[in-house]
Amino acid sequence: MGETWNKKERQKKKMKEKMDKAEKMKERKENASKGKSLDSMMAYVDENGNISDTPPDPRKRKEFKLEDIEIGVPEYVPPTEAELTHSGKVTFFNHEKGFGFIKDLLTQQSIFVHINNLSAPVNENDKVTFEIGHGPKGPMAVNVKPA
Repeated sequence: MGETWNKKERQKKKMKEKMDKAEKMKERKENASKGKSLDSMMAYVDENGNISDTPPDPRKRKEFKLEDIEIGVPEYVPPTEAELTHSGKVTFFNHEKGFGFIKDLLTQQSIFVHINNLSAPVNENDKVTFEIGHGPKGPMAVNVKPA
């Protein structure tokens, strides 16, 4: 009995797949580069921390002393009174509601101030000294004194 058309098509398809597979394997063997040189496999890190295939410039090399390398958290040194005290200018103050803002003269940061943190009454454009504390919504001026 003769083969059906469907059976012949399946056999052709299988043979074609085998031939394609053999061809791909042969191509991989030809293009395989087992004997790559060490230089082609090397990667370097430049002075910015980026990976590069070119070696770094030896003139840009920096020497460090082992004693200068500190691993871990540095020892805590409490800030002095002068470092804690800031000077600023009252940019806005609402006496009815009891709050305002002070602009730090050094950082130009606007800092909230509440009437409870004032040692004496202040008005707009007054120069004051203060410390920065943490309020419920961010930095807050505390120990505010007229300058």
